[in-house]
Amino acid sequence: MQTTFGTDRPAKENTDLAFTDSLTGLGNHRRFFDKVDRLISDRADDPAPFTVGILDLDGFKPINDLFGHKAGDDILVQVAMRLRASMDGYSTVCRIGADEFAFLYPMVFSEEQAAETSRMLIEILSAPYDVGERTARLSASVGCSLFYSGDETTEILLNKAETALYHAKRSGRGRVVVYTREMEEAAKRVTRIEQALRRAVSAGEVEPHFQPIVDLNSRRTIGFETLARWTDRDLGVVPPSVFIPIAEERGIIGPLSQLVLRKATEAARSWPKELFLSFNLSPSQLVDQNTGLHILAILDRTGFDPRRLEIEITETGLMNDPASAEKIVEDLRRVGIRVSLDDFGTGQSSLGRLREFHFDKLKIDRAFVSSILDDRPSEHIIRAILAMCEGLGMDVVAEGIEDEAQADRLVQFGCAGGQGYLFGKPADADATLGYLRDSYRGALHAKAI
Repeated sequence: MQTTFGTDRPAKENTDLAFTDSLTGLGNHRRFFDKVDRLISDRADDPAPFTVGILDLDGFKPINDLFGHKAGDDILVQVAMRLRASMDGYSTVCRIGADEFAFLYPMVFSEEQAAETSRMLIEILSAPYDVGERTARLSASVGCSLFYSGDETTEILLNKAETALYHAKRSGRGRVVVYTREMEEAAKRVTRIEQALRRAVSAGEVEPHFQPIVDLNSRRTIGFETLARWTDRDLGVVPPSVFIPIAEERGIIGPLSQLVLRKATEAARSWPKELFLSFNLSPSQLVDQNTGLHILAILDRTGFDPRRLEIEITETGLMNDPASAEKIVEDLRRVGIRVSLDDFGTGQSSLGRLREFHFDKLKIDRAFVSSILDDRPSEHIIRAILAMCEGLGMDVVAEGIEDEAQADRLVQFGCAGGQGYLFGKPADADATLGYLRDSYRGALHAKAI
């Protein structure tokens, strides 16, 4: 008996370790699958509903960057303790990813109850965390799915919860979403678009369009912003507001961006040399240290002068990984590429970023421009931005200008650059070349007169 006991005990300990998260002491991914598998089996004959959910910490990476990985681990341990303490005798919580936790509620039978219980977890996690002598705060997002049918597997339930979590994260921080059939249809459509986009990028079917940027005083065109446009043979015209987020989330944005930049710089080589080309970088490209190398390789291949290129980045993109973004910006500026801060005033950055990054240009978001004529706060914000940029030696472009009254008011305030439908909608390379021929022919004719 002693010999048998002596061999069984280490085996049991090894099994426990294989099912345990070493940092938090919670069950791991394998433990969670085992628990849900067993519950599905128990309810096979009478499939009474139960709830599974995935909880993801919002903004955990900046906490790691700010306080260090040791502090990040300490916070994860505190999160695990709070979640474990919130579980009743029937329920289970496991750590299934870096900052992702899964829970199983065998006695939660309805969507309403699942949402209410999940909101309670978010509330529990919102209290401050001790990080040495400092404190930190976190929010969390939750996606839930309910078991209704014996045909559903653990993997299917987790995939549905992941889909619900995706919708929760897209709708803002600290949200709960319970899976619905409509989400499944939306997820299938996203997958169809993703597959078609991958094919289109490989085949070079995404095209650059160009929108004029003008000197507001003279109305002379001084440059163009590059905008990606895609028409699929099966899906038809897919708006950038649809395919750009999908490209970002599914890891296609790098190849897509390189394709569009290559085509844009090839087209812009034949433009008058004084015109610049503006190009947007996505948040994920600002954490990829190869981004600068890709851009320089494209410019070398197409023969486009780096000094004619402006890169636009957003405040939100900066916040994902400020150190990485700063290095990429420095690499680009070193070869003469100018860097512009886009959508200013709508992100989550601070005024200190303007000093740290030394931007060449700032773009005033269209949200302020659209209300400049009838909203005093917008007017004061624009005036303050212009005064600040003058002090920092930065150029300014106001976006979204749609009528003469808006343009006149901006000129009155001292804004030098403008962009919007008043001056031209985005057009493909051939139409843009025609626009430039007409513009310069008109300018030469005026000069002759």
